[in-house]
Amino acid sequence: MTPHALSELIRERCQFSYARSGGPGGQNVNKVATKVIAHLPLSSLSFLTEEGRGILELRLANRINAQGEIVVSVQDTREQARNREIAVERLSELISMSLRKPRKRVKTGPSRAAREARLRGKKLRSSVKQGRRPLPDD
Repeated sequence: MTPHALSELIRERCQFSYARSGGPGGQNVNKVATKVIAHLPLSSLSFLTEEGRGILELRLANRINAQGEIVVSVQDTREQARNREIAVERLSELISMSLRKPRKRVKTGPSRAAREARLRGKKLRSSVKQGRRPLPDD
């Protein structure tokens, strides 16, 4: 699913609530509810398989409330409409990043320079310890 299509789907199924925002804004901050709290029910994401829903529940556990909704709060700007757009973008990004499979780590060995540096260190340590030994009696 494309990011734009996902954003549109989220915008349609998301419920928004508003609150007074903290931060800069002068007198306006005390009058206008510019903070946006977006609630997206997991059950409304029909494109998800059961496996995908399980992955989302696992990876976004700290953002899912008791009603089974993904909750995002945005108070970045002084404009309610812009904060709503940011909330939709964040939800879209959260969902797409959570569903992305992590790449397998490819095991690599130490480089030649690293091996040589390790051996040089061992030789140096050996010579330091050898210098501490008592001299043999002739």
